[in-house]
Parts: sequence; structure tokens; C-alpha cells
Amino acid sequence: MTVRVLAPVAGTVVAMSDVPDPVFAGSIVGPGIAVEPEGDGQVDVLAPVAGTIVKLHPHAFVILTAEGKGVLVHLGLDTVQLEGEGFILHAQEKDTVSEGQLLVSWSPAEVKAGGRSPVSPVVALEGAADSLTLAVEPGAHVAAGDDLFTWE
Repeated sequence: MTVRVLAPVAGTVVAMSDVPDPVFAGSIVGPGIAVEPEGDGQVDVLAPVAGTIVKLHPHAFVILTAEGKGVLVHLGLDTVQLEGEGFILHAQEKDTVSEGQLLVSWSPAEVKAGGRSPVSPVVALEGAADSLTLAVEPGAHVAAGDDLFTWE
């Protein structure tokens, strides 16, 4: 079963190998692609897939699809250090969500102003690199809700 994974935020697509974090760049938790968010104010983060939220932190969440595939969205790098400051949650763990549903609001500009990267990896947890087909190339612009990749 193929799972479509959507962009959680609008911005510029970044190759995972170009994410300035060795865990994501090395695809250690799984393959995927990242988005450099745009916008100066509050930015809404949408569910990239339908499923159940199995982990929800202000800076990151995992949704498990009906097909049993886990998709991780990590909002910025080293943002765990913010301890939730600047993030507004619109959902809870164990919620069933539909693709495109509002989950979190945050300010990538504030993250950047604080010296952290707002680049947001979207990861196919424990996926094989050859099981993903990119819908967009690095450098392309996506709107929130656009296709990022499919996962076989």
C-alpha cells in the first residue's frame, strides 16, 4: 500500500543529506526530505498523513498510518532545547487525525533568531531509502499540504 506524505509547512525543499544535523543527514532514523519553512509570524503545521498521533512533543510528532508506517516531523533542529516555548499544540497523543489537519503552530523566524535552524525534516521512520519516491526536488517551493513523497 502506497502512503502519500504531504508537506507539513510551506517553504523550500531541502535534501535530507543537506540537513545540518548528522542524525537526519545520515538518514539514521529513516529516509525522507526536509522543508525550510517560510513566514515571519506564526506558521501552522499540518498532518502530513492520516493516522494516529503516537508521539507528540511541541517540536516533533510521529503519526502512525493505518498501513503501520510511522512518519516523523521534526520542527527545526535542536528545538527540544526550547522546552515547548513558542509552540502551540492543537492535538494530543492518541488523537486520530486526517491529512492536512492543523497539529502545531510555531514561529520558524523566532527559532532562527535564537540561533537554531528552522529546517524541518519529514522522515519515513525505519523506511528503506528505495521505498520512497520524491514528488518534489530539493530547491523547489511547496505549499503546506503539497505532496512531498510517496512511500511504498
